[in-house]
Amino acid sequence: MPTPPTNSIRTIRAHRIWTSTTGSPGCRIPCCTPSPPDSVPRAGHSAAETRPVPGGHVSSTVGPRNAITDVAGVLVGHHQELDADATLGSGAATGCTVVRVPGGATAAVDVRGGGPGTRETDLLDPGHTVRQVNAVLLTGGSAYGLAAADGVMRWLEEHGEGIPMDPSDPSRVVPIVPGAVIFDLPVGAWDIRPTAEFGYRAAHVAAPTFERGSVGAGVGARAGAVKGGIGTASVYFTDGPAAGHTVGALVVANPVGSVFDPRTGLPWGAGTDGPEWFGLAPASAEQLSRANALPVKGTVLNTTIGVVATDAALDPAACRRLAVTAHDGLARAVRPAHSPLDGDTLFALATGTVATDSNIPLPPAFPADLLLLDELCTAAAVCVERAIVDAVLHAGPVAGIPTYRELFGPGSAPQR
Repeated sequence: MPTPPTNSIRTIRAHRIWTSTTGSPGCRIPCCTPSPPDSVPRAGHSAAETRPVPGGHVSSTVGPRNAITDVAGVLVGHHQELDADATLGSGAATGCTVVRVPGGATAAVDVRGGGPGTRETDLLDPGHTVRQVNAVLLTGGSAYGLAAADGVMRWLEEHGEGIPMDPSDPSRVVPIVPGAVIFDLPVGAWDIRPTAEFGYRAAHVAAPTFERGSVGAGVGARAGAVKGGIGTASVYFTDGPAAGHTVGALVVANPVGSVFDPRTGLPWGAGTDGPEWFGLAPASAEQLSRANALPVKGTVLNTTIGVVATDAALDPAACRRLAVTAHDGLARAVRPAHSPLDGDTLFALATGTVATDSNIPLPPAFPADLLLLDELCTAAAVCVERAIVDAVLHAGPVAGIPTYRELFGPGSAPQR
């Protein structure tokens, strides 16, 4: 993978400040999206070449895996059934993904799409009693796929993970497992979808290292006209209010909206970092013609779902803000996003595994972690944006759905 710019978060902060009065990089109308002025730092420039950004100096890089599991305390596991000869309507082509947090993590959720399929999201309201979760389920199978959560709960119960309900018997726990689904039923046979056994197996294999692309909940995903899948990204702060902290994202890209610019063939989500960061270049006229001739995704239900996580110690309200801001990355990478035909849902987790030591004075009316949270939220949006591109670039062929790499050539393959 190309060496990422150390000023990547500073870049998006500058872009955010500039576009607050001139337009949004997430605008649904391609022709009205302006280009940033020359004063905005470009991906690939060194810190010395970057002009100061209002709000302070912030430097960052990607984590060692460039994955959500760079956040200490986060594990990811997949389970899927995929027949090599699966088609639209026959064979097995579905799966689920479990984000497991041993010992629990503070959590929140933000649901933006018009057609969500979810579980335990009301529980995550910051005003409600339960403040931690043990795992998050991302699954195919539409509402049927929520059955996979039963298997996740069974695995957690067997391993003593959950809310302890009986001081005299530590085995009596209630695991908390929120979840969200994508609509992938037309890919493969309609009646083959994740079951409780899928969830159990995904929880069992959860680890720091995991596959991306057409795996787990991403097996049957379609991102507009091309193959979708699972993608991930991370950001590690080297200085500033969030120094020493990591933010990561894991996304299942299955939107009705487009994930690439029909004028260039470049992913919309490459706009912040620049296509060179992903090893991409504009497509040829022949490639564009072929890609733009693909039929529009015709399913009524779709959805992009995911998890953002940090190792900071956040309360539920701060977690909720992290989830809210993470949706900005979705809107940059998918056009349109949050439509009536999507169930776009992002969960946020805070493991609290890295201590926060802020001595920056703030007015007493503000929370002590305000500046930290601001940087984490900025990174969450960047991670979601990169993760969606990552999902599209890693997606392999399933059921004859064209992949981005098939359309635009091997040069679009991600370098890792």
